[in-house]
Amino acid sequence: MAVAEIGTDLNRAIDLLKLDNLVAIPTETVYGLAANGLNPLAVSQIFQVKNRPHFDPLILHIGKIEQLDDLAQNIPQKAKILAQQFWPGPITLVLEKKDVVPSIVTSGLPTVGIRMPNHPMTLELLQRISFPLAAPSANPFKYVSPTTAQHVFNQLGFQIPYILDGGNCKIGIESTIVAFHNDDVHVLRLGGLSLEKIESVIGPVIVSTDIHTTIQAPGQLLQHYAPSCKLVPIDESTDKMNLDGLILLSKNSEKQRKINLKIKRFYLSEAGDILEASSNLFSVLRQLDDLDLKTVGFEWLEENGLGRAINDRLKRASN
Repeated sequence: MAVAEIGTDLNRAIDLLKLDNLVAIPTETVYGLAANGLNPLAVSQIFQVKNRPHFDPLILHIGKIEQLDDLAQNIPQKAKILAQQFWPGPITLVLEKKDVVPSIVTSGLPTVGIRMPNHPMTLELLQRISFPLAAPSANPFKYVSPTTAQHVFNQLGFQIPYILDGGNCKIGIESTIVAFHNDDVHVLRLGGLSLEKIESVIGPVIVSTDIHTTIQAPGQLLQHYAPSCKLVPIDESTDKMNLDGLILLSKNSEKQRKINLKIKRFYLSEAGDILEASSNLFSVLRQLDDLDLKTVGFEWLEENGLGRAINDRLKRASN
């Protein structure tokens, strides 16, 4: 296949998707590798290009909330509330699927993850086609997710025809995934929508992000989102560690920790802004490999808001 084109031509992206080709698309979370989510042959290309195991299910992306009833059934009231409150946005609902959803999308599970991304370019694309898009992150399986069109090109540029360039991803980490069991809401993956915001509209949730015997949703593997270099959490013994670099939330983190190592620092946000830190996380992880660093330390963030999701990604990247 020829080298991928990077552009902003929605018509070209739509034409390719209608012909069951793959197209990389921007979202507010990360770039996705998209295909017609109702065509098993089109979806199978996603697994092939990503080298993704078939036991890891995909998420379907829709452009209108009304499409939910086309793809899912027996939708709990709490799911409807979350969709009305937070879509378009970084939350995926795991629901009982209808037969129209191919089993390859759900890895044979009776449930399917569905979300409506909050990116104007991709929303328009989704509203102009007659099918949902299956679209996991547009990167090789287990590697760091892409947050720019160039990230996608660098790794998949010779395997797909088109990359829709929507700029830098504003949130920069994947969507929060929730499932429903009786009246309980389970968070299967921490992500771009905080637990605090979810609980503000439906009450307490149960965090169930540990690996299960059967993977229920993307992002539950123990090791994921990982650069090639070794990541280690820093503590009071950091000065004695043989590190090539440090990932810190901000310049203020360095002052508080009194770090004296004369090594390269990577700040997720110099000013300590948690949304900026989230947006920059995967770009920083990619820099480590670009610089061929071997061992890099990182600090844990406070366990609240997006900090909780950033910690989840750092944990899985360091395993």
